[in-house]
Amino acid sequence: MSVDEAPKASRREWVGLAVLALPCLLYSMDLEVLYLAVPKLSADLGPTSSQLLWITDIYGFLLAGFLITMGTLGDRIGRRRLLMIGAGAFGAASVLAAFSTSSEMLIAARALLGIAGATLAPSTLSLIRNMFLDPDQRTFAIGVWATSFSAGAALGPLAGGALLQFFWWGSVFLVAVPVMALLLMLGQRCCRILAILRRAGWICPVQCCRSSLCWR
Repeated sequence: MSVDEAPKASRREWVGLAVLALPCLLYSMDLEVLYLAVPKLSADLGPTSSQLLWITDIYGFLLAGFLITMGTLGDRIGRRRLLMIGAGAFGAASVLAAFSTSSEMLIAARALLGIAGATLAPSTLSLIRNMFLDPDQRTFAIGVWATSFSAGAALGPLAGGALLQFFWWGSVFLVAVPVMALLLMLGQRCCRILAILRRAGWICPVQCCRSSLCWR
């Protein structure tokens, strides 16, 4: 390898890419998954027409509105930290939305989901930028990242229909909980393991920083 040639990504970076693609999948699924639940939701909560519009649209409004803000915040406090905070908030807001007892409560939960969801796209893309230094591998990784959004939009109605066939309307929100919990557990575990290996001298600081879940 020449001096100017960028290092290739290892297995750790590709595993990190798979982990980062999961929240992006949920990010776009939540834009579509609610529409099929509207009839059952309306019968249970009895929202007005304006409240129903807010329930379905406020997630997308706040998601788009906070993207640039969250990208700037990630530069200040660290991308991994923002991703972990956003994943935890997204999971908690999903539980709140699933067990909402009023239209106002569901609107507030959807608003929190939009703000938390806005942390996922800029954080994951910034991490991928630092994980994959080789231009060809980076292009492929960004393609996988973008595909996860499209796949989420396609899977949203399918997952929502399957869940509503057997469960109540709130189940469409609970899909995000195990995925976000997995992201949090893997993020914390990988960070601790790589910190131990770094102190032991088994990996160099540059390799540790290239890890998707330990980048700050």
